[in-house]
Amino acid sequence: MEEKGKRVLTEAQKVEQSILTKFRKGIWRQFVKAVDEYQLIEENDKIAVCMSGGKDSFVLAKCMQELKRHGKVSFDLIFLVMDPGYSIEHRNLIIENAKKLEIPITMFSSNIFDSVHEIKDNPCYICARMRRGYLYHKAKDLGCNKIALGHHFDDVIETTLLSIFYGGEFKTMLPKLHSENYEGMELIRPLYYVKEDSIIAFKNYHQLNFLNCACRFTKESNEKEEKSKRLEMKRLIQWFRQKDGHIDMNIFQSSKNVNLSAILGYHKENEVHSFLDDYQNNEK
Repeated sequence: MEEKGKRVLTEAQKVEQSILTKFRKGIWRQFVKAVDEYQLIEENDKIAVCMSGGKDSFVLAKCMQELKRHGKVSFDLIFLVMDPGYSIEHRNLIIENAKKLEIPITMFSSNIFDSVHEIKDNPCYICARMRRGYLYHKAKDLGCNKIALGHHFDDVIETTLLSIFYGGEFKTMLPKLHSENYEGMELIRPLYYVKEDSIIAFKNYHQLNFLNCACRFTKESNEKEEKSKRLEMKRLIQWFRQKDGHIDMNIFQSSKNVNLSAILGYHKENEVHSFLDDYQNNEK
């Protein structure tokens, strides 16, 4: 029985309170750090928070709501959900979670799942590209100048390792970038410093059930997931963390500390450079 006069919190209020208290160190501080350090949000921004229905995008949505309430910068938010062809069950789960967590979503439909169903090579990559295009287009139509995605710290270092092991180059996932196809639009990643373990702990603490993967391709067979290159990187990073708790941060820091005098070459846009370019000039 509740104490007389004690306010009964809704589930959404309990979630909001925990972000600022129990998960302050692992989620809130890291979220604010990325927003401040990379200048992700500016005065009078109108940001479309893109929500897939998974744990990451819902945590991002709640953090953005809290920042709007407590932050020093004035900005507007739209919580954008694209239905690329979800089942009724998956669509309803997103709507129920949004209602439970008091997130006023704007939902629109596309036919992406149907469009990529027959594609044999890299369907996930093409699907992701198409999703982003639809989100940019809808966000711009709604008057937004930015879209926010729920990529977190683990996504960043997984991408770095994927580029090395499977792409033969060194690159990472940036905290923000300008759209190449939608003038005036920008993509931001406010969960850039938030580790996935913190998001999982948050989800489990509140006993929340989010979409894991609603893609019909991975639903058909778990074998594809087992062979996923990103899953390989995720497991490799878990193994690194067991060996040394600093390795994940070292992977991240390596993209900040590139020593151009000690690499074979690099390129920026169409310019290609080799260590030989200045080799003779550096002779002592």
